[in-house]
Amino acid sequence: MSSDKDVLLSMGFDPARVDWAVKATGGRGLQPAMDFLLENDGKPVPDLASVSAASASSGGGAPMDVDDEDREELEALQAVYGKAQVAPAGGESVEAQSIKCSQCGKVFKNTALANYHAEKSGHDQFEESTEEVKPLTEEEKTQRLADLKEKMAAKRAVKAKEEAKEHLANENIRRKAGRDMNEIREELKAKELKKDLEAKKREKIEEAQARARVKAQIEADKRERAEKAAREKALREGKPVPGSSAAPAPAAPAAAPAPKTSGKDYPETRLQIRMASGGQPYTTTLPSDSTLREVAEFLAAQTLSVDAETVTFAMHFPRKQFTRSDLSKSLRDLGLTPSAVLIAS
Repeated sequence: MSSDKDVLLSMGFDPARVDWAVKATGGRGLQPAMDFLLENDGKPVPDLASVSAASASSGGGAPMDVDDEDREELEALQAVYGKAQVAPAGGESVEAQSIKCSQCGKVFKNTALANYHAEKSGHDQFEESTEEVKPLTEEEKTQRLADLKEKMAAKRAVKAKEEAKEHLANENIRRKAGRDMNEIREELKAKELKKDLEAKKREKIEEAQARARVKAQIEADKRERAEKAAREKALREGKPVPGSSAAPAPAAPAAAPAPKTSGKDYPETRLQIRMASGGQPYTTTLPSDSTLREVAEFLAAQTLSVDAETVTFAMHFPRKQFTRSDLSKSLRDLGLTPSAVLIAS
């Protein structure tokens, strides 16, 4: 069986105060030690070497600081085992031993229990009584202490369970916040990646469009040169110009053939200019009165590698080299009509 000290320690009393109460009461039992602890609650613990059993009768009874749920049990214990009232010296009157409820007849040891009964039941008529409240037996004391201990243990278990539940809820909230933050980071990263991909895609589309425009311009230039060449050929051969709405001239009678046109009568000259360094030739059609300098200026406008002031021209067939003085002469005077192939260097 557990000792009185173990019982008091299991009820939550401070070990130093339990030692003080046991020594002060002289080890007379559980209830005297309990009464001493209740009466001296809040007082500093003295040096135990100076404590004797006589100190059990000193000090006022201060109530234990407990929760409202345990107040009724503790007040009952304090009322039953509290310090007995002492009648004044030489007094002959009979002292009231209890307080009785006039409405229900219940008898209470002290005013505190009577007030508690009034709050619970709503009764408001009490009177003093000489009837003494019977003290609890040892079995009842043990049972009451066991019930109080069990109730306090149950309350601690409920509180521990609530704290564990609250801790779990807080942990879930913290983990969810961490997951949400990671999701936000991943979403921002995905948006940045998508933006980069869209920018690259847009750049590729713009590059493709630019290439398509350049290609279309090249094709348009080719068509324009082909049409121009066809028109020049038609002019040289005296045929209708392709694309012209003018009706072709009626053929002359066979008996009167058209006179042969001399070279000086060609109004235009078609030139094909080849670079001595190679590459694609340049073609153009100029009036036959144009000078060779105008041909040099045309070529300089087509490529940056040619300077109109320093370029020279030559012909392979018939082989001929044009000098700087020939630049001021017209194409007709140089015999380049109706067409010629020049080599530029």
